[in-house]
Amino acid sequence: MTKKTRLLLKAAGCAGALLLALGVAAPAPARAEVRIDITKGVVEPLPIAITSFAGAGGREAQVGSDISKVVAADLERSGLFRPLDPKGFLQTPDQLRSGEPRYQDWRAVGAQALVAGNTTAMGDGRMKVDFRLWDVAAGQYMQGLSYTATADSWRRIAHIVADAIYKRLTGEEGYFDTRIVYVAESGPANARKKQLAIMDQDGENHQFLTDGKNLVLTPRFSPATQEITYMSYFNKKPRVYLFNIDSGRQEVLGDFVGMTFAPRFSPDGNKVIMSMAQNGNTDIYALDLRTRRQTQLTDSPGIDTGPSYSPDGQRIVFESDRGGSQQLYIMNADGSGPKRLTFGEGRYGTPVWSPRGDLIAFTRQRGSNFALGVIRPDGTGERILTESFHVEGPTWAPNGRVLSFFRDVPAGDGRGRSAKLYTIDVTGANERRVITPLDGSDPAWSPLIP
Repeated sequence: MTKKTRLLLKAAGCAGALLLALGVAAPAPARAEVRIDITKGVVEPLPIAITSFAGAGGREAQVGSDISKVVAADLERSGLFRPLDPKGFLQTPDQLRSGEPRYQDWRAVGAQALVAGNTTAMGDGRMKVDFRLWDVAAGQYMQGLSYTATADSWRRIAHIVADAIYKRLTGEEGYFDTRIVYVAESGPANARKKQLAIMDQDGENHQFLTDGKNLVLTPRFSPATQEITYMSYFNKKPRVYLFNIDSGRQEVLGDFVGMTFAPRFSPDGNKVIMSMAQNGNTDIYALDLRTRRQTQLTDSPGIDTGPSYSPDGQRIVFESDRGGSQQLYIMNADGSGPKRLTFGEGRYGTPVWSPRGDLIAFTRQRGSNFALGVIRPDGTGERILTESFHVEGPTWAPNGRVLSFFRDVPAGDGRGRSAKLYTIDVTGANERRVITPLDGSDPAWSPLIP
C-alpha cells in the first residue's frame, strides 16, 4: 500500500493584493472580458499564450518551465483552450516579470488570453509560485494568485493554477487538481490480474494501491472525502473495503455474500448503497457507515442494481428489468416512488448521477454495440456521446462537465481484449485517452483535493 502525502498549499493573494505587490496598475475595464461560454455545446478553443514561469535560474527556472507545461497540457486537454507555440512569442518571461504586457505583441501572435508566472525559492526550502492572467483582446489584467509549497509539489501547484484559469475564463469550477482510481489489469484473459491503482487525472503520479494477490473490483470515490470503497475477493468471498487515500488506512466494511454490484457513497459520505441477491432476488440496500445498519430499499421480482445517489441525496437512479427489459429508474432515497426513466431500445445500465445534478450518465447495449450517453433526470434530452465495441464504467469529474470511462478493444489474435481509459466532455466532442502503465478499467474520479 502507498499513500499520497497531503500538501500544504496557501493561496496568498487576491487580484488586488498581487497587483500591489507587483506594482502593476489595474486599468479600468474598457471592453467585455474574454470568456468561454461552455453552456452552449461545442465551442471553439480559446487561443491562450502560456509563458514559461520565470525563475532566477537553476532549480527555480526548471520548476517554472515544468509548471507552465503542465498548465498548458491541462487546459489543452479540456478542449476549451488552444495553447500557442511559445516559439512565436514576442515578449520574454523576464520582460513580463516586472511589467505590463505589450498587448499589441500578443494580439499579433493570435492570443486572446495571456498567462505568466514566477517561481521563487524561499529560505525554508519551500517554493513560492505566482501567476497572472491578462485579457489580451481587452488589454486588461484579470487575475493573479500566489501559492507556497514544497518544491516537489510543483505538479500539484500547476493543476491548481490551471483550475484557477479555467474558472476565471469559464465561470465554472475546474477539475485538474483531482485523481482517478481504477482497476489495473494484466495477464491472460483466463487468469486476469486485477489490482487497485491511482493517478492524477492526467495519468501522472501513478501508484498501485494493492498487490494483485486478491481480485479487486469497482472502486468508488467518496464525493466528500479522499476515501474509496472497493470490492475484493478474499477466500473467494466478496468483501467491501473502505480505503483512506491520504493515510493509507483501510478497513473491512463486511462480507456481503450475494453482492451483485459495486457499492457507491452517498453525497455526504455517510452511507454506501449497493445491490445484493437474497433468497434468489436482487434488491438495493443502503449501509450506514457509522452504525453498519443495512436498510432494504427495493423489493421487486426484477433485478434491481447499479444504484447512484443524486447530489442532494434525495433520490436514487438505478437499473432494473422489472418492466421486462433492462432500463433506468429513479426512486426516492427511502425507496418510495420508483419511476421509469428510459424507454429506448436496448439495455440501459451503470447509471451515474452528475455532481451538478443536471444529467445522468449511462451505458446502453444494442446487440454487439455499446454506447455511453447522458439523459436529464426528467427523462428528456437523451444523447449518445460515444459508441464502440464495448464502453463501460462512466464516472464524472467533480465539475460535472467531463466523464471518464473505459473501452475494450480486441487484442492479440482477436480472442483477447485490452481495456483503456478515456475522458470525454458532455458534448461528446473531446474524447481523449488517458495513458496508464497497464490496461485500465472501471475508473472513479475523485472530488477536488482539499
